[in-house]
Amino acid sequence: MKTLQSIYDHKLVAVIRGAEEEEVVNIAEALHAGGVKILEITAETPGFLDMISRISKKFHGEVVVGAGTVLDAETARSAIMAGAEFIFSPTVNRETIQMANRYGAVSIPGAMTPTEILTAYEAGADIIKVFPANILGPKYLKDVHGPLPHIPLMPTGGIDVNNIGEYFQHGAVAAGIGSSLVNTKQTLDKKALHQITEKASQFVKAITWCGSFLFS
Repeated sequence: MKTLQSIYDHKLVAVIRGAEEEEVVNIAEALHAGGVKILEITAETPGFLDMISRISKKFHGEVVVGAGTVLDAETARSAIMAGAEFIFSPTVNRETIQMANRYGAVSIPGAMTPTEILTAYEAGADIIKVFPANILGPKYLKDVHGPLPHIPLMPTGGIDVNNIGEYFQHGAVAAGIGSSLVNTKQTLDKKALHQITEKASQFVKAITWCGSFLFS
């Protein structure tokens, strides 16, 4: 699956939450300029379907866009019809996973305990989002991979430039980055967009450095 491989290759998913519709393309351009090519638009953001559609059409083939905070199958289907290539959820919902599978979208539900993680994977999830990752920290991934080495894990929540390398050292296949990369509560003027590009570049450099001995 092309989308899944893109996530494995690029490893960073920028979580865009609460953006204004007229700002989302500028945010996407700033992230892309910094090397981040996987973008998640959260479902509680007003107009998120239009945002997904706009980014999908404008950056076709250059970035991968998906929907986040998807709580039900109906929302998942609507997002996929709008152009979402992956579906992120904060919880394990079998119907949402099945809907993503049905339409060929990558399914990434959120889970924390080994039971939840295994349940999600057996239900058809492609990657499990360990959320909120900051509660138990990077070493938790290593502990989970002891009995469940075959399940790809993606930490999300509290990931920043200083700790992202440790998550990959302990087995993460990708990472979701939220407000430490894109803070939509600030005024997104030219200076702020430049800062997003700089932060994106810093994250890319951090995983490139880590990957020099982990992903070779």
